[in-house]
Amino acid sequence: MAGLDKTTATPTRIVVHQQSRVLEIEFDDGKVFRLPFEFLRVYSPSAEVRGHGPGQEVLQTGKRDVGIEGVEPVGRYAIQFRFSDGHSTGLYAWDYLHWLGTNESKLWREYLDRLAKAGASRDPAAPPTPAAPAAGGAAPMQSTEARRRPS
Repeated sequence: MAGLDKTTATPTRIVVHQQSRVLEIEFDDGKVFRLPFEFLRVYSPSAEVRGHGPGQEVLQTGKRDVGIEGVEPVGRYAIQFRFSDGHSTGLYAWDYLHWLGTNESKLWREYLDRLAKAGASRDPAAPPTPAAPAAGGAAPMQSTEARRRPS
């Protein structure tokens, strides 16, 4: 997919809408796409997400609230996002972004189907909750070994 030739649509305008978490991208062929940050993250073109060949894709879960913290141009053919979850290795070539926009509804359905089949969620996993105090408000007992440490 990546690579420019004279038929590749190129962006004329790119706007990152932080509040709505949407990338708005307008191409010189007249198409305008509004791609959610979550969609861009789960369809990252990186090897971390796509793997190194068919069947090696890694299902991305818990990305509903992902943000974009930065966007950097890559030459005259792509951009690279820095997502709030630390992911920053995918190069989004113009043709790939155009393809994502053109196929968004189909790709989104496929993603939701894969999540459902895996019993996974778009929501981030809740952080582990600390152990509750024992009945009566007392703290849990430490092991004997922990209490006998020399001072």
